[in-house]
Amino acid sequence: MRIVEESLKGRKGEIKVIPESLDDLWHLKYIIEPKDVVYSWTKRIRESGDKLRSDKEKVTVRLGVEVEKVEFHRFANRLRITGRIVGGVEDSGYHTLSITVGKELSIIKEEWKEEQLKRLREATQKKPEVAIVTIEEGEAVVGVVREWGVEEIFNVRKSYGKDSSERIEFFHEIMRQLENLEFNYLVIAGPGFTKEDFAEFLKEKKPEWKILTCDASSIGVRGFIEVLKRGVLDRIGREIRLKEEAEYVERLLEGIAKGDRVAYGLDEVKKAYEYGAIEVLLVVDEFLREERERWDIDNFLRDVESLGGKVVIVSSEFEPGKMLMSLGGIGALLRFSIEV
Repeated sequence: MRIVEESLKGRKGEIKVIPESLDDLWHLKYIIEPKDVVYSWTKRIRESGDKLRSDKEKVTVRLGVEVEKVEFHRFANRLRITGRIVGGVEDSGYHTLSITVGKELSIIKEEWKEEQLKRLREATQKKPEVAIVTIEEGEAVVGVVREWGVEEIFNVRKSYGKDSSERIEFFHEIMRQLENLEFNYLVIAGPGFTKEDFAEFLKEKKPEWKILTCDASSIGVRGFIEVLKRGVLDRIGREIRLKEEAEYVERLLEGIAKGDRVAYGLDEVKKAYEYGAIEVLLVVDEFLREERERWDIDNFLRDVESLGGKVVIVSSEFEPGKMLMSLGGIGALLRFSIEV
């Protein structure tokens, strides 16, 4: 996510952003809420002023709507924001803004909640460094993901026949050159089975490396483009968040099984808060959205943090969040046991 402009007075005001990935669109689903005002560029039908003509044309206008509904269409790669038109054109009525990756939008709120600002800030942080190996028998081209694309760093070529030792030497040479690069994740892509064989080789030699494999019909630049189109970088971003979420939810489930130092469900969690016992508060994003319509849950989250607790918002899109949702949508890891 790129923040283009920020104009806040206290917690009130406008933030203009450009989503840079599918993950960013997903974040925006939980940042934008009913009664916010969102401006973006959109297409509108304009009728000809000539009464003798009946033709219509689509024009691009910057339109503002007061939000009533936000829908994230993961498979269509877009966010749909529906609401009453409040600015940008003279006519009234309703309109749906279709937000895609790279499309600028402005979000205006009467009050930006701490969780929303935190989510926005985290979405702008530098992405993990990723190296991509595109490989087939006898040739590999390696690049590093930059903000502007993939930069080719080196290539390795080696001719060999059925001699397995020469094939292993080919793998060793790629590994030696990879050791000179700095990366958090390594993506291995290419046609056929060579990528899987090379991945297994590295997992044995370099078990500390985080490795993903991906199909690609080509190596080199075309292979890099295929990797990016397959959303592998989005996958990596999700895995980082999911790892933390999964670990906390697993600790919660273990505590429930042992009857030790956890609380789940709103009543138990509120009681734990009254004791000052909450170490980590886990809240499913969908539960948070629903509860905001019933009571000031955001103030409750701030109070937990003021007492030294950590608040973790868990995604309802993935398994840890679904498990927590089945437990009431909220849970806590406690500093000490309490009577519930």
